[in-house]
Amino acid sequence: MNPTSCPPRIVIVGGGAGGLPLATRLGKRLGSSGRARITLVDSNSVHVWKPRFHEVATGTIDSDLDALDYRGHARVNHYGFEPGTLSGVDRERGEIILAPLLDRENREILPERRLGYDQLVLAIGSQGNDFNTPGVREHCMFIDTREQADRFHERFLNLCLAANYADKPLSIAIVGAGATGVELAAELHHAVAVLHRYGHRQLNRKRLHVHLIEAGPRILPPLPEQVSSAAHQRLEALGVTVHTSSQIAEARLDRLLAVDGSEIIADMLVWAAGIKAPALLATLGLETNRLNQLVVEPTLQVKGEGAVWAMGDCASFIPEPGARPVPPRAQAAQQMAHLLGVNFPRLLAGKPLRTFRYRDRGSLVSLSTFSSVGNLMGNLGGGQWFIQGWLARTMYIGLYRLHQAALYGWPRTLLLLVAGRFNRLVRPRLKLH
Repeated sequence: MNPTSCPPRIVIVGGGAGGLPLATRLGKRLGSSGRARITLVDSNSVHVWKPRFHEVATGTIDSDLDALDYRGHARVNHYGFEPGTLSGVDRERGEIILAPLLDRENREILPERRLGYDQLVLAIGSQGNDFNTPGVREHCMFIDTREQADRFHERFLNLCLAANYADKPLSIAIVGAGATGVELAAELHHAVAVLHRYGHRQLNRKRLHVHLIEAGPRILPPLPEQVSSAAHQRLEALGVTVHTSSQIAEARLDRLLAVDGSEIIADMLVWAAGIKAPALLATLGLETNRLNQLVVEPTLQVKGEGAVWAMGDCASFIPEPGARPVPPRAQAAQQMAHLLGVNFPRLLAGKPLRTFRYRDRGSLVSLSTFSSVGNLMGNLGGGQWFIQGWLARTMYIGLYRLHQAALYGWPRTLLLLVAGRFNRLVRPRLKLH
């Protein structure tokens, strides 16, 4: 990997569902013994699991308590952490370029920097795809990042406060009925129910009007129809108004205009329809698809590149000609992290690299404390098992514990579980600020 005597430098850009577990694994296997120097780069100083951003947005979880500090984690797991946002890749010199680091007042903390690498892993995730719909960027809330989820939370609390004071209903419209949109719709009902117990006497779930809007014929389009149907019925039972086959043509300050001429008026507009990789990736001179995703080989090396790899939502991998690309899900990112955790030690040892094989283990969708639905096993064993209710909810929570275990190990994960139980005894059931 590196002709000099210095340990090879493996730089991972993006500390999300795939990048952070990979840095953890490589730090333990290669960094601790000095066989490689592992560096994780992220624009944030802490990690919050992206599938829980909808809970951060509603205040169901406190992102400060649930967050993992990259620097502290790096010290324990034998890798380095560098704060920064990727702005370019100089492949000839083997360097990435990091944009100047600014504070909230746009004052420069660190200047533009260059960081050398021998092997580069791009795991910078995805962002909302507005499909160039007029008005979306100006008038809709997104929850693709922790900062966006925190801003959503602040605005949501303010709207609830105002609605309670004025003794009027609160209306929220969510565009996109994938997992994020569906989970957010249910979580909003849970949050309002909790706020009612904390003094919002004029605001309750009956006065909350949530509109969930999907361009396709059914919600949760990537999942089996049985899961979609069960979730649809449960949402309507909660009071969510579900609009299917409704494509949005324009977003305005307080309303959404559909292609058929109808409109939905709401106090808050949320966009959760589709994803794409950051536009930066299309400027790096690497092969990308129409969603800006990097096209990768079965080894997860970017096509035509030996020292640049991609994983997670920003990677496009088609298992075989004519097949569908691997879906942008947390389980895919975690499986890719596992493969690269195996392949980098093999690369160091001069052994052949293994190839990626995606195993769909099914999907679970949380409807807050009300219920959960999903399918298990996916295409494993040639069948799918539909589950819902307390079993699905328990397994959904279990997925997060597995993620924690990959980062902390099981002993500390169990301690975090116990600490969380004690926190619930002394703290409000919802983040109220």
